[in-house]
Amino acid sequence: MNKPSDQKIPLVAIVMGSKSDYEVMKKSSEVLQKFGVPHEVRVISAHRTPDIAQAFATSAEDRGLQVIIAAAGKAAHLAGVLAAMTTLPVIGVPMSTSDLGGLDSLLSMVQMPAGIPVGTVAIGEAGAKNAALLAVAILALSDVGLSNELKNYRQQMRAEVEAADAEISNVSY
Repeated sequence: MNKPSDQKIPLVAIVMGSKSDYEVMKKSSEVLQKFGVPHEVRVISAHRTPDIAQAFATSAEDRGLQVIIAAAGKAAHLAGVLAAMTTLPVIGVPMSTSDLGGLDSLLSMVQMPAGIPVGTVAIGEAGAKNAALLAVAILALSDVGLSNELKNYRQQMRAEVEAADAEISNVSY
């Protein structure tokens, strides 16, 4: 298989229910860029543009997408709506909200009925980054180069923790 960066078509879509979610979801885009994974970024509302959501989901696989990352707040139906219309993996990112801090979004995503899964990550920026890393891991199942990059990324994190431990453990108390 070609390395993702060698391909022109997006393999991952980052979809958000509102433009205001972009400040958080650009973290997903940054992770995908770091791994050279071509992706697209869209604003599609499950409630305000349901026809566009349907057209997007039903055409996603034919357009070459392999994973969808869907971010939404409050009722957070976007991930579930998209998952209901495609068999591609959908990763939900709950957005923080002013009303309940994102707990409402999280519960909306994780309470999908049996048969229509949405892989759900943490609320906010950590979730945005982890959603992209999960998408990379899914793509790496069929891409040895990407798999190696992901392993190197994990090893680099390990080395950073070990260096921090060595630095802190030498402090006298």
